[in-house]
Amino acid sequence: MKIAMMARNANLYSHRRLKEAAESRGHELDIINTLRCYMNIASRRPEIYYNGEKLTGYDAVIPRIGASVTFYGLAVLRQFEMMGVYPLNESVAIGRSRDKLRSMQLLARDGIGLPVTTFAHDPKQTDEVLKLAGGAPIVIKLLEGTQGLGVVLADTDRSATSVVEAFRASGTNILLQEFIKEAGGTDIRAIVVGGKVIAAMKRTGAEGDFRSNLHRGGSAQLIKLSPEERSTAIRAAKTMGLNVCGVDMLRANHGPVVMEVNSSPGLEGVEKATGLDVAGKIIEYIEKSAIKGTTKTKGKG
Repeated sequence: MKIAMMARNANLYSHRRLKEAAESRGHELDIINTLRCYMNIASRRPEIYYNGEKLTGYDAVIPRIGASVTFYGLAVLRQFEMMGVYPLNESVAIGRSRDKLRSMQLLARDGIGLPVTTFAHDPKQTDEVLKLAGGAPIVIKLLEGTQGLGVVLADTDRSATSVVEAFRASGTNILLQEFIKEAGGTDIRAIVVGGKVIAAMKRTGAEGDFRSNLHRGGSAQLIKLSPEERSTAIRAAKTMGLNVCGVDMLRANHGPVVMEVNSSPGLEGVEKATGLDVAGKIIEYIEKSAIKGTTKTKGKG
């Protein structure tokens, strides 16, 4: 099987592991810099070019699209889909998960546990949305934030109002979310592949930081999920339409609540915490699923 991986940095741990896992199973995997692809959008003859050559002969594509290049990355992925190449995650599903507001709305529609989340455009409504979210302490998130960046914990209503007004003055879209104090600065990441949780870890934030992201200095360890947590992760992945994802959850007093569904989860933290071959499981899923013409959306939408 010939696989293309859309990734800007071939040296990242996750990308090296996926390449190793594919090649150890006898597949050919090419790492393609997403931003160096260009497309010929011709009637009934979609094409992608890379380094002056037309990309042909691929059976599957693994989209590892960085948040900062989502727009262009999804355009390239849609082109692969229209060429009949099987995508590990489809463009429409990645688009859903990258839009924090849309993903929260979809998860809420399907009855999946969430922290109380509010959203408004007019800064004059700040007091009302603060009350709806339960008041301070409250988490304020940029819709476009990633890896813990663009996330602020406001301890008082006054400080929350100041942060909201500052963001809105710059035209930035934000969400306000209930602060789950009982989580104690830890969260759970469950890796879902093909509708099954194949690995899970607990992430603990650095001293004095309520964010548990490993990129922010947090630590990870193996964890056993409860049946409800496992079910929540699987349902969240299904709602997004993602074949492979990381589902981030907090343990609230009333059960697990989903914070985010990540369509390109990092593998280093979870593989080292659990000792599991997550990259190998992803390649195995592609082997079973990469049948030409089985893409549900075929680049539509």
